[in-house]
Amino acid sequence: MRAVKPKKFLGQHFLTDLSIASRIADTVDACPELPILEVGPGMGVMTQYLVRKPRLVKVVEIDYESVEYLRRTYPDLEDNIIEDDFLKMHLDRTFQGSPFVLTGNYPYNISSQIFFKMLDNKDLIPCCTGMIQKEVAERMAAGPGSKTYGILSVLVQAWYDVEYLFTVEPHVFNPPPKVRSAVIRLTRNKTTDLGCDERLFKRLVKTTFNQRRKTLRNNIKPLLTALEAERPAGADFTALLSDPIMQKRPEQLSVQDFIGLTLRIEACIPEL
Repeated sequence: MRAVKPKKFLGQHFLTDLSIASRIADTVDACPELPILEVGPGMGVMTQYLVRKPRLVKVVEIDYESVEYLRRTYPDLEDNIIEDDFLKMHLDRTFQGSPFVLTGNYPYNISSQIFFKMLDNKDLIPCCTGMIQKEVAERMAAGPGSKTYGILSVLVQAWYDVEYLFTVEPHVFNPPPKVRSAVIRLTRNKTTDLGCDERLFKRLVKTTFNQRRKTLRNNIKPLLTALEAERPAGADFTALLSDPIMQKRPEQLSVQDFIGLTLRIEACIPEL
């Protein structure tokens, strides 16, 4: 059967090393009871190992040529091949509202968007594994004080424990990417509620890291100005801006520090 030609505009880099494909597939065994959704299966190099596991497997693929290949190669998977854009899917409908494991050799051009969608559906996804750019994997696993610590680090670590499992070299792909890759596993931590306004928490994290080399006092001002404009009653952030924490840069703050700062901002706006 004719192989699928990788498409650059879809960010496709097909894994060719079967031993690595098997290792990635086995990362889902951390949650052995749950069904599996594989994103971007391509020609099914991982799929062939996932379908051997004693649980339901569904795959979502946007590339029509790959979908046809999967239908011909894995006829038993026919009813569980979803031809769609993962980023536009309603994940609560995938397994009738039941939790599932998310996995895949994720398209590099949308990997961060995939994890933001995971966060929006965190109650459905207790475990997420897969392969991404090494740089993104390092960013997700980084702790405070690291140069790679940023928005994705804080937002993901607020809800998930992050494991950097192993590195994958470019030569095992067709075509070889220009970057190294890494396999990660994210497992939901015990947090069920941040204890603060979650939307404000996200806004705070994103705003402060937009100008990460500035101190919090300087880079938080756009958010505080916006909050004042949104609430006719106004707000008083004078005491907050004079707090010693405002001399720090965002990469120096832990997840708990960001939660605490969110609560401080909430306290300045009684109706928030």
